[in-house]
Amino acid sequence: MTRDDLTGLYHNYIACLNRQDWAALDQFVHDDVAHNGRPLGLSGYRAMLEKDFRDIPDLRFNIELLIADPPRIGARLKFDCAPAGTFLGLALNGKRVSFCENVFYELRDGRIWQVWSVIDKAAIEAQLYRAEN
Repeated sequence: MTRDDLTGLYHNYIACLNRQDWAALDQFVHDDVAHNGRPLGLSGYRAMLEKDFRDIPDLRFNIELLIADPPRIGARLKFDCAPAGTFLGLALNGKRVSFCENVFYELRDGRIWQVWSVIDKAAIEAQLYRAEN
């Protein structure tokens, strides 16, 4: 895959997530996908994403930065949402927060096979602190 191919695939993957088009997820995600070193498989990865959308009803993935270096992708995703209850161990209960996720992907057979993700929890904590003071 070329850089342009990877970029196009990633944009289509993010659109698939935002539509919650779970039936199309296998076009983008490998059957043996792992997340942060945990082998989930496609069904486990889908279950993780479905839970994210249940926990955060207004969840929307927004690409802030995207770098493609075949067979890898690096992205900074921006979120502005209101998790319904507890998120990352923080009681948000519908409070609107903005934060980023830095995520790296490795593809195999043209689909996402490895995902390494770090969410900026400190940014959320700072917003909660400011709201309380």
